[in-house]
Amino acid sequence: MKRKLLSWRELDRRLVQERRKKKKIVFTNGCFDLVHAGHLKVFSQCRKWGDVLVVGLNSDASVRRIKGPKRPILTQNERGALLAAMALIDYVVFFNEDTPEKLIRMVKPDVLAKGGDWKADSIKGREFAKKVVRIPLLKGRSTSGLIDLIVKRYGRRSNKKTAC
Repeated sequence: MKRKLLSWRELDRRLVQERRKKKKIVFTNGCFDLVHAGHLKVFSQCRKWGDVLVVGLNSDASVRRIKGPKRPILTQNERGALLAAMALIDYVVFFNEDTPEKLIRMVKPDVLAKGGDWKADSIKGREFAKKVVRIPLLKGRSTSGLIDLIVKRYGRRSNKKTAC
């Protein structure tokens, strides 16, 4: 099995090889703090736009700056391992900036995919992609919504342990 969690340099080398094989590169990015069905829908739709899916993953420091001091819930290594384990995703790469613009400039994707909650003119790095697509979100699915649901249902936990 090929290694999927890569440095920027390793990713650049792999993408050169993929392009030699005439593969179409799709890029998306996010925090992916608690992976849910909405994320899976985005990854699945991304696959329809090309042959190779690259996911840019916000580092822990980046997530904290964007989402606040209580986030991320899962570390970047945990989030990276989860994404790398998905068959839909070919490569995962961390970025430490608040936006993936520098990474997108390096990747130069054929398709830059973002969730439908992003307005086309606010998508960072769009000028470095041949095409930009916005994927409709799965209604009622978000990491913030999941966190709120968990707190509502389990707010104050006892020390009682369960198998699941």
